[in-house]
Amino acid sequence: MDGREGQCAMRGSCGPKGWFGKPLPCPTDEPASEDDVDRALLVSLCGVAFADGPTCCTTSQLETLRDNLGAAENIIASCPACRNNFREFWCTFTCSPNQATFLNVTSTQKSSTGKTAVESVDFHVSDHFGKGFYDSCSRIQVGATNGYAMDLIGGGAKNYSGFFKFMGDEKDMGSPFQINFPEDAPSEMTPFNQTARNCYDDDLGSRCTCIDCPDVCKALPDVPPPGSAPTCHVGALNCLSFILVLVYGIAAVSFLSGYSLQRTLRRRRETYERVALSADGASDSTPLSPRSHSRGLVGASSLSHASGDESPGNYSESRHLGRGASLLDPIETVQPRQYKLNNILRRFFYRTGLRFATSPWLTFAIMFTTVGLLNLGWRNFAVETDPVRLWVSSDSESKLQKEYFDEHFGPFFRPEQIFITSAPRVSSDLSTGITTQEDKLPVLSWEHLKFWLDVEAEIRDLRSEPNGYTLSDVCFKPAGPDGFCVVQSVGGWFANDLSTYDPDTWRDHVLRCARSPVECRPEFEQPLSPQYVLGGVPELDDGSKEYLDAKALVVTYVVSDSLDHEEQEKAMEWERTLRSYLQDLAARIGEEAGLEIAFSTGVSLEEEINKSTNMDVRIVILSYLAMFFYVSFTLGNGYAGREEDGLFASLLRWARNFPKLFSKAGSSSLSIDSWNTPSYFPRIPRKLFIGSKVMLGLFGISLVILSVSSSVGFFSILNVRATLIIAEVIPFLVLAVGVDNVFILVHEMDRQNLLHGPNASTAPNFSTTTPLSPTQSRGRGFDPSQSNDESLDAASVAQWLPVEERVARTLAKMGPSILLSTITEVVAFALGAIVPMPAVRNFALYAAGSVLLNALLQVTVFVSALTLDQKRQEANRVDCFPCISLPSRIALLDPPPPSSGLGTLAKFIRRHYVPFLLKPAVKGIVLLSFAGIFVCSVISIQHIELGLEQRLALPSDSYLIPWFDSVDAYLEIGPPVYFVVHDADTQERSIQQELCGRFTTCQDYSVANLLEAERKISASSFISDPTASWIDDFLSWLNPVQSKCCRVLRRNPDQFCTDRQPDRLCRPCYEGHDPEWNITMNGLPEGEEFMRYLNQWLVSPTTEDCPLAGRASFGMALSLNSEETDVVASHFRTSHTPLKSQADYINSFQAARRIANEISEQTGLGVFPYSFHYVFFDQYAHIVAITEQVLGLGLAAVLLVTALLLGSWRTGTIVTGVVALTVSTVMGVMGLWGISLNAISLVNLVISLGIAVEFCAHVARAFMSCGSGLPMDHPAGQKERDERMVTALVDVGPSVLSGITFTKLIGMCVLALTRSRLLEIYYFRMWFSLIISGALHGLVLLPVVLSLAGGPGFPFQEADEEWMSHAIRNDYNFDYT
Repeated sequence: MDGREGQCAMRGSCGPKGWFGKPLPCPTDEPASEDDVDRALLVSLCGVAFADGPTCCTTSQLETLRDNLGAAENIIASCPACRNNFREFWCTFTCSPNQATFLNVTSTQKSSTGKTAVESVDFHVSDHFGKGFYDSCSRIQVGATNGYAMDLIGGGAKNYSGFFKFMGDEKDMGSPFQINFPEDAPSEMTPFNQTARNCYDDDLGSRCTCIDCPDVCKALPDVPPPGSAPTCHVGALNCLSFILVLVYGIAAVSFLSGYSLQRTLRRRRETYERVALSADGASDSTPLSPRSHSRGLVGASSLSHASGDESPGNYSESRHLGRGASLLDPIETVQPRQYKLNNILRRFFYRTGLRFATSPWLTFAIMFTTVGLLNLGWRNFAVETDPVRLWVSSDSESKLQKEYFDEHFGPFFRPEQIFITSAPRVSSDLSTGITTQEDKLPVLSWEHLKFWLDVEAEIRDLRSEPNGYTLSDVCFKPAGPDGFCVVQSVGGWFANDLSTYDPDTWRDHVLRCARSPVECRPEFEQPLSPQYVLGGVPELDDGSKEYLDAKALVVTYVVSDSLDHEEQEKAMEWERTLRSYLQDLAARIGEEAGLEIAFSTGVSLEEEINKSTNMDVRIVILSYLAMFFYVSFTLGNGYAGREEDGLFASLLRWARNFPKLFSKAGSSSLSIDSWNTPSYFPRIPRKLFIGSKVMLGLFGISLVILSVSSSVGFFSILNVRATLIIAEVIPFLVLAVGVDNVFILVHEMDRQNLLHGPNASTAPNFSTTTPLSPTQSRGRGFDPSQSNDESLDAASVAQWLPVEERVARTLAKMGPSILLSTITEVVAFALGAIVPMPAVRNFALYAAGSVLLNALLQVTVFVSALTLDQKRQEANRVDCFPCISLPSRIALLDPPPPSSGLGTLAKFIRRHYVPFLLKPAVKGIVLLSFAGIFVCSVISIQHIELGLEQRLALPSDSYLIPWFDSVDAYLEIGPPVYFVVHDADTQERSIQQELCGRFTTCQDYSVANLLEAERKISASSFISDPTASWIDDFLSWLNPVQSKCCRVLRRNPDQFCTDRQPDRLCRPCYEGHDPEWNITMNGLPEGEEFMRYLNQWLVSPTTEDCPLAGRASFGMALSLNSEETDVVASHFRTSHTPLKSQADYINSFQAARRIANEISEQTGLGVFPYSFHYVFFDQYAHIVAITEQVLGLGLAAVLLVTALLLGSWRTGTIVTGVVALTVSTVMGVMGLWGISLNAISLVNLVISLGIAVEFCAHVARAFMSCGSGLPMDHPAGQKERDERMVTALVDVGPSVLSGITFTKLIGMCVLALTRSRLLEIYYFRMWFSLIISGALHGLVLLPVVLSLAGGPGFPFQEADEEWMSHAIRNDYNFDYT
């Protein structure tokens, strides 16, 4: 038809296409007419422009137009520009008198009435109007769906062409005939080209609010996304790293240059001295003594002694300077320094050791009774498994907010989620035999849909055992108990029924539903956007998505949670049934349908974590057993009996002599040495039966277990709950600390046995002229009551002493060292109790208690056991079988041990390790190396990430791991987030304006407006969806334009109409209201009227006719008081962007906190954010500060205790510094080895602090206990410190290595076998790093630093100092040059 002004292209109604449906217009070429037009209706719909003149529409068309406009305006009424553009567009299309100029009927059809009706038309619209129309509507939000109006009225169109196409396509819920929008109009046609209204225009007919029109919003201050803030960098390094590298480089170059210069000058000086000496040497016949060198190094005096240069007079002059000082040249003028606390502690531990060694059985009775009483607390034992109560303090803001949310809105739902993907294709290359797995194909197919909808039908019919609950009994129903379950699945697009579809039509339906979810609403009536049900959808360059090529189907069953444990158990029972069904389905779905599933239920995570813990128990026990056996079979290496071969050497000797039994020479000859006499059976070494200490080692380990058990019992009495971390870590920790002390006591006891045991002399010797020991003063008999421990300071020669005396001396020497390490560790651990995180706080308390109890048991019960074991050994009773006694040897006295009695490890340290370590060049290299390690650690620490990946807590074969992987790969939505407003009087207009966003008088920085502004900077705010603002929807529900929403009876306005009552009996609530409803909020309800309407809105069903009703969308968004007369709290719902990593979760939590704080500052309202993951990530808001606080206070405690007990602030500072370097190295390894900072790693860092003290305390104590009192600036000061360090390392170095380093390394090697990634990363990796770092810092760096700058020592003044002097002087020659 030709376009002519005043002509119509269609007019009137010719009936529907079928028996049901909307009426179709009739084609015509007649001029516009004023006949059959309801002018009032026309003006109310299309405005005063149609108040007079002819039109191309009839009353019946106007009624259809009214219904269509009403359905759309329920969605777009909040923005006048869009609403008026929408009306103008369709009023012009339907009623314009010049219709024929822009509308052309292209085809017709027969209607159900037999009339010719329009089948399709071309509607020519200019780009100018199309763009303006689209722009005015494209950003209108629909709070109830957290989406946009364009998703509902335009199918999610991205431009006006798509918008027009969606509106023009023929469909049941849209146009009854096809409307096409050609881009080019014929020459005879004139496109419709009105000027569209803009949402930012100032007139009330156009102006929209900030929520729907970003152009009118006030800009927020720029908030950079996490990690994008400008930082100082020099190349690839940040400024701190660059400065550290630069300083270290300068220091290294300076050291190397200085060392090279020093060596050059030394060579020249030595050359000059040789020349000078050669000139004077002929007149000097006196041989040079090592002492004549002006640069006499450590060990020079030893060389002179070994050469016979020592006299008894010289020895007696130096012997009182303390152990180690005797190796120096005599210094007649130096007086030994005294430290009163040392003497007090030594005497105290002597008395303690003597008392408990004298009465071992009484000690056992008293201590085990005490321990038994403590263990009665196990009756109150409870393990805390609730993650919230584990990782969040009771007064944590997030925990309190979660509890508030749960109380007022109910706990968050329990999602049951399933990902369905195609099984990967497997291809084989016959030529190579290689099988490869190819990428997964798109999941959508007719066969897959049919199979999965059958599965969903089975899930709906599942009945739990034993109570027979179904999904309908436990699911969330937004419309109330009689409504439908929320099931987010692609099956909802098909109404869970494929019977009306076939292999040719399902694709079109999927595309239609994905583009316009409102047309395919599921049973629970909420549109299902494609991102909720499809995953891994490919996106084209133009932003469009290929929904049919989706990689995964996402199915979510929303199950209600409850604070009522009975209701919660009902849901959990059904979830367990679902879990069993899905596990069975996963095993067969590949063969049956070529699919794979990954799933999670509400009970899955806790079940799988507990399963992982049960699996870890075996590995942990195996690790303990390995350490137990090592300790038990290592303690007996110091057996002080006749020197004899070991087991292997004995077997080798027997095998070598065995053939002599069958030779005449061998049988007739008599061997002087019975060990070489051939025999039929090998001669097992005597020490294997008597000298071993398996029983003593097991007893020491049992004390470790008993101390842990008693600590648990004690704190259970105090209602301090245990945790899985405590169960897995505390035994490791106490074993590491306790075994070290056991080795130190046993090794010292072996030394006492060598000096004062049965082989010390032929008989007790009391003829010595040296001052009497406490035993000598009492005569031949041993009487503890007459003991005079004051005489312990007296020197003595090797002599026999009773076992009790030897044990007392052992504890007197090692007790202060044990006290130092114990107090330091207990204080360091106890400081962890200030951490508000319950898991860390409880761990710190249990650890401190266990270490303290273990130390008490060691200096009491273990000392008594040590006495009994020594008596067993001297009585020739077999270890582990003390009732069996071996016959004594022939009554020939064993010769005195030919050596000093040092063990193999001590000999290695004395002969090789210490001479090498204390060379000046090696000292410099050590300092440079550890400085480099520190620099690298600081650089690495900056890359430690926060978080704890949940996959790590699961078994390696857990079915939840594929689910976590699928969430990362396919889920395209983020978790919901609620901004809760509490204690706000919403009945007041001023408060309403602080909340709303869709009215002109809403505050610029209201809750709704600020959330919308934050959504626009999603990279910083992590908010992706429009906010569901209950107050805006509620007040819009009152708009009389929404004629199907708020209605009252015409004859009784005080009574509301139901949704089923006809319009003739009802009218809109605000119809005729004075003042009338308007977007300025003037006249909208306040006070009691507000609550009256609000209560009705909350129970009004959300329907297609009234999508603004609140029951389904906001029924749980408000918490009213018990009388329903006030709003106690309400929330504004939105969603986070998809969160893929721990950093995303942490940053989203921090962003939500920031937003809530800004809203509170701007509005003065109480606002806090809530999402189900916030409470678990609350720890990361404080964990860095907590780590700094705990480690800082721990180091301060180490400094205070070590300085006090060692008697030197200098040495205490050095020990503290080495401990700090040990911890920093462990933290550096964390950055390199992918170990994140979280509560578990924080616990391990606290452990690192305590274990590092253990590595350092004994060495530092031994160093300070063998001094001569020389001042730092004395010419011989450096030699004296070196000698003290030699003595210290030989004395306690083997115990530190055997007792903690090797023991823990063995345990860690076993722990490496675990299948738990959590144990591997947070225990094996961190503890392995700790042991290596602690050993290196305690046995390499600390000796070097102490030898250079350690404080002046104190003479130990023990009676046996001659022994160590003899051992060092006569056993080895060494040179540190």
